[in-house]
Amino acid sequence: MNFLEITEHERIATVRLNRPEKRNALSPALLTEIHDAFVSLGARQDISVIILEGNGKAFCAGADLEYLEHLSGFSIQENYQDSLHLKNAFHAVYTCPKPVIAKVHGPAIAGGCGLATVCDFVIAGESAIFGYSEVKIGFIPAIVMVYLLRKIGDTKSRRLLLSAENISAQEAETLGLITKCVPDGELQNAVDQLAQTLQNNSASSMALTKDMLANLHGMSLEVGLNYAASMNAFTRMTDDCKNGIQSFLKK
Repeated sequence: MNFLEITEHERIATVRLNRPEKRNALSPALLTEIHDAFVSLGARQDISVIILEGNGKAFCAGADLEYLEHLSGFSIQENYQDSLHLKNAFHAVYTCPKPVIAKVHGPAIAGGCGLATVCDFVIAGESAIFGYSEVKIGFIPAIVMVYLLRKIGDTKSRRLLLSAENISAQEAETLGLITKCVPDGELQNAVDQLAQTLQNNSASSMALTKDMLANLHGMSLEVGLNYAASMNAFTRMTDDCKNGIQSFLKK
């Protein structure tokens, strides 16, 4: 990994964006590493939780400006393939079977805000800033819009995406964009406590729950309930469920 640092401690993996001189801007190479890291960590049985953070003064300030200069010369096919590159990286984070915590400090703007959006939890220091600035430069937040609508709904998404305004971490919590805003000095402790809480849960149950959360959107009530019943039945056959029931009954 050239642009990511990955460390592990007691079944918790920390993935650190490591382009501090570029405020961790999302270059094609970094997007590839994000995709590969989350696919790899997601498949490991010895990892239960993943923390995503940024090195330097920003979580992630969006797209790499130098790379954006090249886009105007791309053909429609080249631009489509480049868009798929971004989609694949975000989707690898969103569909990772492990719970993912974004630890956000400083700016999380445009693609950086999108990267936080696709995480399961977003814990931010009170000085963090969030915003989708794409329409300011004639671009559109197309891919992250799919996830944002699911997360906070139409009205709030329209406000953030069309105004392109930056908002504080406190307001982001109020809107439901992030999980929790904490004082900057308490950010690490808040993330560590959440990671420990998640680590105590069943890994298979969390993975199946994440799968359902991703799939239920768009289903009719009847289809959704039938899907839920089948998942319920499947979960009862897992070792984690059988062992958990036995442990509960022996209390």
